[in-house]
Formats: sequence, structure tokens, C-alpha cells
Amino acid sequence: MTEGERRTVPTELAALAAGVSQATIRKWASRGKITRYGSPQRAEYDLDELYEILSRSRRISPRHG
Repeated sequence: MTEGERRTVPTELAALAAGVSQATIRKWASRGKITRYGSPQRAEYDLDELYEILSRSRRISPRHG
């Protein structure tokens, strides 16, 4: 894989990778938190972008327990 090449996955797999529901992935996209790729009939999301967002949110969130 070359620099700048996207690894995109459909909504279902993006949700699985992030540990959230498909509705949450769609909500994040509609709010501009993640970029939606693909066609109007088939949404896809960049795994690296998703992992970066999750990494940032874990650094910000307070630890429980």
C-alpha cells in the first residue's frame, strides 16, 4: 500500500472496527466527524481515519475503574 492510499470499508465493518453501531458511524459522517467515501448507494469509510478518531477520543476520555 502506498502513502495516501485509503483502506475503505462499508458501514457495517467500520462499525465493527470502532465497536459502535452502524447508526453511530452514519451520525459521525453526517456531523463531519469522519469522511464518507463510496457512492450514494454504498457508503465506505477510511479505516485509518476511523482509528485516528478513536485514538484521539481515548486520549481525551477520562479512565473509568
